[in-house]
Amino acid sequence: MHATPEIKKRVEDLRREINHHNYRYYVLNDPVISDYEYDMLVKELEELEEHCPELITSDSPTQRVGAELTGGFVHIEHKIPMLSLENTYSKEEIFEFDRRMQRELGSKPKYVVELKFDGVAVSLIYKKGKLVQGTTRGNGFVGDDVTHNIRAIKSIPLTLLTEKVRAEALTYPIENLMNIEVRGEVIMPKGSFERVNRKRERENKPLFANPRNAAAGTLKHLDPQVTASRGLDIFIHTAPVPLKGYNTHYDTLMTLKKIGLKVNPDVKLCESAEEVTNYCDSWEPRRRDLPYEVDGMVIKVNSFEQQQKLGSTTKNPRWAIAYKFPALQVTTKLENIILQVGRTGTITPVAILTPVKLSGSTISRATLHNADEIARKDIRVGDTVFIEKGGEVIPEVVKPVIEKRTGKEKPFKMPSTCPVCESKLVRYEGEVAWRCENMRCPAQVQRRIEHFVQRNAMDIEGLGGKVIAQLIEARLIKDFTDIYYLKRENLLKLERMADKSVDNLLDAIEKSKTCDFHRVLFAIGIRYVGIHAAKLLAEKINSIDKLKEASFEDISSIPEIGPVVAQSVVDFFKDPKNLKVLKKLRKAEVNLKTAVVAPFRMRPLTGKTFVLTGTLVSFTRDETTRLIESLGGRVSSSVSKKTDYVVAGESPGSKYDKAQKLGVSTIDEKEFKELLKI
Repeated sequence: MHATPEIKKRVEDLRREINHHNYRYYVLNDPVISDYEYDMLVKELEELEEHCPELITSDSPTQRVGAELTGGFVHIEHKIPMLSLENTYSKEEIFEFDRRMQRELGSKPKYVVELKFDGVAVSLIYKKGKLVQGTTRGNGFVGDDVTHNIRAIKSIPLTLLTEKVRAEALTYPIENLMNIEVRGEVIMPKGSFERVNRKRERENKPLFANPRNAAAGTLKHLDPQVTASRGLDIFIHTAPVPLKGYNTHYDTLMTLKKIGLKVNPDVKLCESAEEVTNYCDSWEPRRRDLPYEVDGMVIKVNSFEQQQKLGSTTKNPRWAIAYKFPALQVTTKLENIILQVGRTGTITPVAILTPVKLSGSTISRATLHNADEIARKDIRVGDTVFIEKGGEVIPEVVKPVIEKRTGKEKPFKMPSTCPVCESKLVRYEGEVAWRCENMRCPAQVQRRIEHFVQRNAMDIEGLGGKVIAQLIEARLIKDFTDIYYLKRENLLKLERMADKSVDNLLDAIEKSKTCDFHRVLFAIGIRYVGIHAAKLLAEKINSIDKLKEASFEDISSIPEIGPVVAQSVVDFFKDPKNLKVLKKLRKAEVNLKTAVVAPFRMRPLTGKTFVLTGTLVSFTRDETTRLIESLGGRVSSSVSKKTDYVVAGESPGSKYDKAQKLGVSTIDEKEFKELLKI
């Protein structure tokens, strides 16, 4: 069939109409046609596209589910980190948060209060109104590209509504809303969860522990057909870059809903902390009636200008908190207490429990933290105990049920030796933790190696816990540096290691040698140095040799690096054993310095202050910052009269508007490149 102008127009009309009805059904929950009528529209579009395949586009409603993903997931760096929220568990802490906000702002803010969904955080990017990318939160800085599965979730529009929105007379032009990033929570409704588990039970497959785990597993499935069949849903809750012309979070949410994105209807704008706590209280008894899991409420300062003034820490925005509902409790029997050895030698008691269901999960183990905590709570082996999920996530033993004791319960006594290597345990004055200080303790060695090879560190695929345990038992490795000296013939002797798997592992090991310096810093396990602190250190002190020579003052002067981290780094390089480890890494030709972003010249940007807003096409936010700093400039998070340039990418936020008011020079990406002569 030839695609005549009439057929082209009918295809466009059908897509527009189907997208509108998807919005009414999946987002507004207010359909205006029957399922049969909807199915007939889809069927007509499918038939037209089948006869005129040249009219098929990637954003057509018929193209939600594509082919299976071959291989693994591509890692995507978030241009703006997906930070976590600070948790609070009492209403008094909400009032304290409000007092802190008023002190820092010098005025009384308004708050937006939203349900806190128990799902998987994702980022969605739209270009010219079309969905182009969906990414998981990952570690907050790097996530997995799951676009193929995001497209299979019917409540996520492939194309934002445009014509319909124009008719609603938005405050600002629709063009301001077509190139945006939004963030939300992918969830599996309770009904879908029960249906999926019933199907898995019939197929003799392991059941998902809870809806959140089911959503996470589904989102990472390689086959989008499976994702489409499991009934995932989403709620959008954030635009990380303020939409041009919009000044508040609440107005932004209402606008995102108008352009086709699913925003939860139970969002409330509150004038005071009292109104916030009353709204939280109203939801605590009702949360179990919702068709999806929630574990609390999210409280955000409404004004973007105030959010910018408050800023963020390395982990959390200062302008938002999560109020967690009181945890549900159940009772079960504590059958035994075992000891777990961490990678730094810390000994953690773990309760072995008679399996019990709690908040959608089957709990059979729970942390007991330390020996002092066990003694304080008088927890004994054989006790009936109360279990709850701390923050609805981590199982914890709350207390024993004294009334149910029979006299056969046994008090816990901390052993004097390590349960793995039998070395003497030590406990330093002022600390609650007992430690095994044998650096060659197999348990510690394994934990350190698992940390070293994890995805956020050296990303050595194929080196899982079982393979590492075999390597240690066979005495092929004693620490993580030995990984780089493994021989093919020795690996072939291990269980389930054939030619292809050995070759893949050796390739992954070789590839890891070129990892970015900050990932190597994180991987070697300096105490208190997480992935973000490692990145900050690597940006300011660009080689392991320079870091070794850096003083406490040098390190602690780096923005966001505190005295505890600085002292830990200094102490690390004083230990001869650590220097020996670094020597072996150097010999293996592992990257131990930061690549130069730009060639050194006469520092043309010395003394110049830049502020970045919006999304640049050619650079990530981190790359832009490093580039400016390598040429002598500095990057600030806020606009003032002392700012020299505001670099405005796509969808610039309130910083752009403030620069216009202050008369600060604003430049686009092309002008920025010309300024740098690149």
